Amino acid sequence: MSSSPSKEPQERASLFGLPSFQERRFLLDALRTETVGGMVLLAAALVALVWANSPWGNVYESVRDFHFGIPELHLDLSIGHWASDGLLTIFFFVAGIELKRELVLGELRRPAAAALPIVAALCGMVVPALFYVAVNASGGGQMDGWAVPMATDIAFALGVLAVIGTSLPSGIRAFLLTLAIVDDLGAIAVIAIFYTSTLNLGALAGAVAGLAVFWFLHHRLRVRGWYVYVPLGLVIWGLMHASGVHATIAGVAMGMLLRVVPLKGSGGWATEKESPAERIEHQVRPLSAGFAVPVFALFAAGVSVSGDALGETFRQPEALGVMLGLFAGKILGIFGGTYLVARFTRAQLSKDLAWADVAGVSMLAGIGFTVSLLVGELAFAGDDALTERVKAAVLIGSLASALVACVLLRVRNAKYKQLWEEENRDEDHDGIPDVYQRAGEVPAGGDAGDAAAVSAAPEEGTGGRPESVNREG
Repeated sequence: MSSSPSKEPQERASLFGLPSFQERRFLLDALRTETVGGMVLLAAALVALVWANSPWGNVYESVRDFHFGIPELHLDLSIGHWASDGLLTIFFFVAGIELKRELVLGELRRPAAAALPIVAALCGMVVPALFYVAVNASGGGQMDGWAVPMATDIAFALGVLAVIGTSLPSGIRAFLLTLAIVDDLGAIAVIAIFYTSTLNLGALAGAVAGLAVFWFLHHRLRVRGWYVYVPLGLVIWGLMHASGVHATIAGVAMGMLLRVVPLKGSGGWATEKESPAERIEHQVRPLSAGFAVPVFALFAAGVSVSGDALGETFRQPEALGVMLGLFAGKILGIFGGTYLVARFTRAQLSKDLAWADVAGVSMLAGIGFTVSLLVGELAFAGDDALTERVKAAVLIGSLASALVACVLLRVRNAKYKQLWEEENRDEDHDGIPDVYQRAGEVPAGGDAGDAAAVSAAPEEGTGGRPESVNREG
């Protein structure tokens, strides 16, 4: 069947279009866990604020600052630092898996599809940083915190969506998740490059050697036992911590070393139903979203919210730069980047959506909680008073972004609900939404196995791509 020349490019380059069936299944599974984790994260942040500003605030500080560990290994850390350096490694481990999957199997493997989230994410990092630099250049503040407003917290954003009950279609959710993954990559690079003060080359070499052993065991010997990788991972983490590079980088590296493509039964190995990365992510993601990140938030978000403290926050250029970067910089950067992609390429916004939807999602990305708090601690280490003000600024900027995003998204919620119902309609009750069968991606009467066969994964490292039909790009 032929199609008009003008229509085909539009379908191939539709912004926020329906993701492929394989991508949608991963998306729903990941977002389901992150949404629950986001609710727990919101609760943990609220508990931290109430506890820190209650008559028992000194107890909160005592618990957060209590030290324990092994001094001989330079691991005599406070509970707060164990949470930021240790537990957040689990979060970055999952981020590494997500990044590897997106690069090999997901939207980032195709330049045309990757252009939008990459450009939007880059603009959403650069513009907030420029806001911070402009405010502090004019106000005489410290430039060390330029990276604080760059991050987007996907779990917090999804928790907000769950609270307001909006039903964003899969295309927008896929964009938001991919945007956050690219955003995390930028944060990882910033932490590794700009917030490594001293470098112990011996410990760093040991960590790299440990990662090489990790790769060899996983890819060559196909060792699967957790009892091998957990001790090895702890050694790699400890060496990375001792090297001066932030210990969470170890989690990213190990996550990206996992194999994301299932074996196809060649070379004497049995065919796998799911890849090691997918299996491990299913096991670790709930731990990350439901425990590691909320515990970090519990000991990072406890800042003073008294009138004097808030007044000081609005007077300090560092804190003001963070607030404006998150609230204004994110929406201008992401919305502007998306518009530029549509303006200077063949890409067009999906016919079911409007630019108001892009504004709502861009505002939602201004919630920069977890990584922003971490970067704030790293940027102003040694200045506890300024660190507290910057943390308060992150909370205020994220809250303001969340409130405005709620208003923008709720206005269009009826349209979102209609799109969500359409893409989930399954009139023949075969477990596959009818929209994918109409598009030809899954044969009529097929099942999830057929869909997986149609979307067969490429061999890792070959540069191949699944031969699936995705009419919305």
